[in-house]
Amino acid sequence: MEDPADRAPAPGYEERPSRTVAGAVLWRAGGAGADMVLPDGCMDLLWVEGRLLVAGPDTAAHPAGEIPGSGFAGIRLAPGAAPALLGVPARVLRDRRVELADLWPAAEVRRLTARVGSYGDPRAGLEELARLRTADGGLPDPLVTEVAARLRAGQGVAAVAGAVGLGERQLHRRSLDAFGYGPRTLGRILRLQRALALTRRGLPQAAVAAAAGYADQAHYTREVRALAGTTPGAYAAGSAGAKREIPEPSGSSTTA
Repeated sequence: MEDPADRAPAPGYEERPSRTVAGAVLWRAGGAGADMVLPDGCMDLLWVEGRLLVAGPDTAAHPAGEIPGSGFAGIRLAPGAAPALLGVPARVLRDRRVELADLWPAAEVRRLTARVGSYGDPRAGLEELARLRTADGGLPDPLVTEVAARLRAGQGVAAVAGAVGLGERQLHRRSLDAFGYGPRTLGRILRLQRALALTRRGLPQAAVAAAAGYADQAHYTREVRALAGTTPGAYAAGSAGAKREIPEPSGSSTTA
């Protein structure tokens, strides 16, 4: 997951790392705006005007207004963390936004909705919900955590598979359940997030491409188009204008 310090500010949005759920980020936003949510490998548990929803892992840019509402709060869970907490394989939530009641018993969701709603800040309620689920056996598989860390560091699929003691096909199957897609796709998404963080710091495109691990600047441009639906130049222009990633379901960045 990218460092929150790498994120550009935006009016009506704020976030902070969770103090009780490892690797998670708490956020809130005043509205969806007109931006696009970019894939980041994460999943979010959302509070939207008294409703609990789940945003699955994205493979491409999604409109920020997919879920209507005037205010959003959420806990963004690190890649691979949500399936253990939710009890649902990530692959069934890929590119989807669903009501929590579609995944859990309705009576349980009503109870949890009332509990989260009792907090002055719903982010605190979401954090407590996630903490309790994690403490009750919702910890991610250590192998999954290691896979995500190695892919984030830029290791190739074959190297990751060898390091964790799995064949590439086994790793692919495990990754579908943990991340929603195979390790190659997750690696591309995490590399994109590394590149966009460098772009927000003002690095030239050629330097971003080299530092993030792309073959060249053209490769970087193709990947931004494929995964983000924009161009590096357009993204950089939006970052310079402080138009950031509104983290409404699940993603972390938006186009300008």
